[in-house]
Amino acid sequence: MMKRHKQRNRWVVTAAALCCLTIIHFAGDRGFSAGGGNEDFDHQSGKLYKAYDAVPEPYLAADSGDRNLAGFYELRQYPGSPPRIPHPLDLTFKGNNSDCLACHAKGGYSAEFGKYVPVTPHPENSLCYQCHTQKVTDERFVPSTWQSIKPPRLGLSFLAGAPPSIPHSLQLRENCIACHTGPGAVVEIRVAHASRGNCRQCHVPAVQQESFSEFRRN
Repeated sequence: MMKRHKQRNRWVVTAAALCCLTIIHFAGDRGFSAGGGNEDFDHQSGKLYKAYDAVPEPYLAADSGDRNLAGFYELRQYPGSPPRIPHPLDLTFKGNNSDCLACHAKGGYSAEFGKYVPVTPHPENSLCYQCHTQKVTDERFVPSTWQSIKPPRLGLSFLAGAPPSIPHSLQLRENCIACHTGPGAVVEIRVAHASRGNCRQCHVPAVQQESFSEFRRN
């Protein structure tokens, strides 16, 4: 009799555990979608789902062919640094950072500059001038032996035919759609399957580690 009682208790505990796991599973599934509101899942992937739902598919596949990696890195002191602002800036903009988002939040064609505007992957960080600045001179302020690191190689896969890994960190770049799709995307990293949406189901971060070259300020 005692043996049957213990066995029944085991079944009750097992059933309760399965119920809890099922609830957690379905609750987690809802959090993965744009409507779930879970921004912290997988490096704030909620941004990616929301962007995919908000951007029309024809725009995702659009291609201007205007931007390339050479110009992309020319705007940066080193790979991964914030790009400088490459165009003239009305002084009135400096009193309101939301003016930057008027163009860079959703992209589109700029008649003023005659090209498609790149989309920022982090529009919630609206204090743009804290990281992005204009180039005011071609001369260095002081002599320096600074040397940048090499940009990450593209197309690296662990196995032949496997999806390439993500060669950069995801901090402030959680929204893959912002940089890899649309007419403002860099041609070498523009994807041909933007309609799949869930990029990190196949592509995982594998950041190459390379130390900065030692330099001395004279």
